[in-house]
Parts: sequence; structure tokens; C-alpha cells
Amino acid sequence: MNIVKTATELKFHFIDLVIDRDQIIKLLGYSSDRLPEPFGSYLEEAIRDCSHLKDIGGTYQIIEEVELVGRRSSILANHLEFKVGRTIRKELEGAEKLAFFVCTAGATLSNKAVSMLKGEDPVLGYVYDILGGAIAEAVGDKLQQLIRQRVKKDGCNITNRYSPGYCHWDVSDQHKLFRLLGGSPSGVSLTPSSLMNPVKSISGVIGIGKDVHFREYQCDLCQMKNCFYKK
Repeated sequence: MNIVKTATELKFHFIDLVIDRDQIIKLLGYSSDRLPEPFGSYLEEAIRDCSHLKDIGGTYQIIEEVELVGRRSSILANHLEFKVGRTIRKELEGAEKLAFFVCTAGATLSNKAVSMLKGEDPVLGYVYDILGGAIAEAVGDKLQQLIRQRVKKDGCNITNRYSPGYCHWDVSDQHKLFRLLGGSPSGVSLTPSSLMNPVKSISGVIGIGKDVHFREYQCDLCQMKNCFYKK
């Protein structure tokens, strides 16, 4: 079986990322003009702290040997079958290539959030937790932009990104996705139950082709409640 062992691995600085502060405040349960203390000062502290992070990163691999299998609601990449479900399979219609990726806010921030949530300062830990999710998504945005620029020269477009665990994509497919990326992309590993470590990480697939389309996130595609795309 031809499993890709090399992939493009990138490091990012916090300052390179576009972080929607108002959206973070919304996920904390407030509006930007009514953020009570200690959340305001805690958020500023967390943002300052994140400016020093050195393990924010992302890894992707563009797979050319792909097939979209309609009757099984699956996609094939390097002979590996991913059971993405009918919704994602439809959104990837027309893809000639597939970019698989993993993005992470890194172990430093993830471990700090978990430690604080467990006892040291749960409120500050919650702020770090929310910010960590925003960083992982921002890395996803950055990676998506880089892939778009890379394939544009070939006259190709990209789709939105789609992740295991959403829209009926079986989360156990994480193990196949990680095999395509070499095992531990950007220092992210998997538990036997397919959870990522560090926890503030995302993974997924992006369709590439001349006849695919990027669109604003359609919130009826999944039931995710705390989503950065639900404005």
C-alpha cells in the first residue's frame, strides 16, 4: 500500500494568525461591549502569553490518487477508504485531489489549560481553553489559504475544510488520516479512541479541483454548537 510518508509541516507564530477576539468573547458567553471581570483581564493575559508560543503548527499532504465513491458515501485516498458520509461526500464533488491536514495550538497551551481547569484557576483555564480552540482554527485558516495559493497556479479551486467527527464522518478515520501524514504530524498523536493530543488540534480534508467551490459555512451541515463559523 502506497502510504505517503512525507508531508509539508509548518510552524506559525501567534502574531501570524488572524484571531477573532469578538468571537472568543462570544464563546465565553458575553458580548464585546459587556465582558465582565475577570474575563477581560484574563483574556488579555492569555493573549500575551500565547505570543510566546513556539509549538503552534500545521501539516498537510496533497493526495493525487483519489476517488469519490458515491454509493458508499466514501472517499478513497492512496487506497485508504474514508467514510465521510453523504454530506461531506457531496461537498467534495468534483475534487481531483484531496489535501489532508492536522493543525494544532501546541502542547504548551493545551497542557496549561488542562492544568488550570483541574484546579489552579478554572476560570483562567477556561479562557485558555477557548483561546486554544481559536488558535487551532486560525492555523486551519492559514493552511487553507496556503493550499489555495499553491493550487491556484494550476487553475484549481478548493472546498471548505471538513473534519472527522462532524457531518457523520466516523471519527475512527483519524487513524487513517494520520497514516497519510506520517504518524504524528506537527507533534500531534492519537489515542486508541481517535482523540488528538494536544487536545487543541483539528484535522480534516480539503477538496481540490477546477470544478469545486468554497462557500460560506452552511450551519445546517452539522450540529456543532460551539463553532467559530456560527456568527
